[in-house]
Amino acid sequence: MAGERAEARSRGARAADGPARRAGDRGRYGRLSRERVLASALQLVDREGLSALSMRRLGSELGVEAMALYRYAASKDALLDGLVEALYLELEERLAAAPGQEGEADGAGDWRAGLHRVARTTYDVCLDHPQAVPLLATRMLAVPLARRPLAVLKDHERVLALLRGAGLEDDRAAAAFRAFTSWLLGYVSVELRPMVDNPDESDPAFRLGLHRMPAQELPVLREVAPALAERGGPEGLAAGLDALLDRFVEAG
Repeated sequence: MAGERAEARSRGARAADGPARRAGDRGRYGRLSRERVLASALQLVDREGLSALSMRRLGSELGVEAMALYRYAASKDALLDGLVEALYLELEERLAAAPGQEGEADGAGDWRAGLHRVARTTYDVCLDHPQAVPLLATRMLAVPLARRPLAVLKDHERVLALLRGAGLEDDRAAAAFRAFTSWLLGYVSVELRPMVDNPDESDPAFRLGLHRMPAQELPVLREVAPALAERGGPEGLAAGLDALLDRFVEAG
């Protein structure tokens, strides 16, 4: 009798792990995976911003109960960290789709061209996902190095290898890495910051809201504002990066 009860419990456990349980993982477009969950979360944020992201809303997008998502992100914070991972996975995919020179990955190729390629591709990814960019500062930089997603660590590895390829010793390579990261993320953040006050205005002064600035107190800012309103673009990114790299290589 005891053996029959044990067998019944065993059959029940197998049933709980069978189709009924797996159905919770089957969304509107098929079985879930971490990659699908993060991709859908990024698409939702792209459309509606970070404030729209919740487990319930993401579950609705995927056609599953919110509880089914906790297998792939244990909390809302983990989901936000996953968005950072998704950005860097896309960066990795784009770099792999358009490979650079041979030896670039280990720093043996043209290190400067390699760093420009990483910076430009990161810039492009960020401009394609502007709503998620704040997470690069609020989430990625707030996480200890060893706890960052593998895709982020691979990016760090790539940049450090290229800096070593420039002949920099470890301490100089680390300093250049910090400067490179700060410049790149800072530049992207400024690019995405709105400068135009009223885009419907045709007159540049009113479009930029210059009438709100006291002319006597801010004469230089008023004069430079039209130039500030334009994005620096890839050209500005490249010029600033070269100036930064020149400083480290000359000092090294």
